[in-house]
Amino acid sequence: MAAINVSILGLGRTGSSVGLALRRYNNTKGAQHNFKTTAYERRGAILQEARKINAADEYVNSPFTAVRDKDIVVLAMPYSDVQPMYEVLGREMRPGAVILDMSPLKSPSMAWAQKHLPSEVYMVGVTPTFNPQYLFNSLDTTESAREDLFDKGLVLLMPGIGCAKEAVELATDFGELLGAKTHFIDPSEHDGLIAAAEGLPAVLGVMFYHMMWHSAGWNDGQRLTNPAFGYLTHHLFDTHPDDLRDLILNNRENTLRYLDEMINSLRTFRQSLAQNDRNAVEAAVVDTALDYEKWMNRRHKNEWDEKDAVSKATSAAGDIVTGLFGSVVARRLRGNKINDDDEKK
Repeated sequence: MAAINVSILGLGRTGSSVGLALRRYNNTKGAQHNFKTTAYERRGAILQEARKINAADEYVNSPFTAVRDKDIVVLAMPYSDVQPMYEVLGREMRPGAVILDMSPLKSPSMAWAQKHLPSEVYMVGVTPTFNPQYLFNSLDTTESAREDLFDKGLVLLMPGIGCAKEAVELATDFGELLGAKTHFIDPSEHDGLIAAAEGLPAVLGVMFYHMMWHSAGWNDGQRLTNPAFGYLTHHLFDTHPDDLRDLILNNRENTLRYLDEMINSLRTFRQSLAQNDRNAVEAAVVDTALDYEKWMNRRHKNEWDEKDAVSKATSAAGDIVTGLFGSVVARRLRGNKINDDDEKK
């Protein structure tokens, strides 16, 4: 059984769930590889929660130690920490290693990777969508981590500039091993869509709370808060303000575009409401609900077009070793013997 050394940087919901999913695979009957996970988390309270759920095999207090001599690095840190982490990765990672960058924006990460990484260290942008079972569990906390968080989900892949074909194949296999289907997308298109799927909800939640906080009725209104209020404002609970700031500013143009569209939609709806136009209000609610039902059905099936109905012929669990063909890492993953000279290369 080949041993694969994986570093997990960041033990929030995503990073901890990766660790739990790899542990699940290790315990699978007939597993062909054994993933040894080393984790780094600078936030003490989150590290404590991760230890409680056994999110990794080993925990270290230095990012340099965490990534040194690792085959795969999963980057799932708070967004404000991502840029400086690429400087660490560039100095410490071994040739042939692969970085799976799960941070929310990919275009900035690719620029940082190109600047700091040597040519033989490969970066693949990865954005996972979660198991539909957890679609309404919106809290990004370590307590919400699950080994099946990625099951029936989708892993969007964006290879970095100059990324080796074998590294892309490894990323594909890794995503399927976590339980997800894979799909390739352009990084710029991804960041545009993330502005709608992640950035705009965060902006709306922050500004909604800001409005309520400054409203005349807030003294009594805060007493009436229930889950609907919590869902809308959860980013202020589970995401550091620095990370919200960077998510918005680093994707400013895309966020502005969707914010303008949202303002136009609200303005139209407000006009219908002000005019007591029952038909327009009803149409907006009913038509949206009908399409929402269709989306929910597709989301639970994880089938977005005809190709999605066809599963991949080769199991990732049996062939993750397609990545990094010919390298020392590949030989390790395949279980081939490696002599001392090879290890030093």
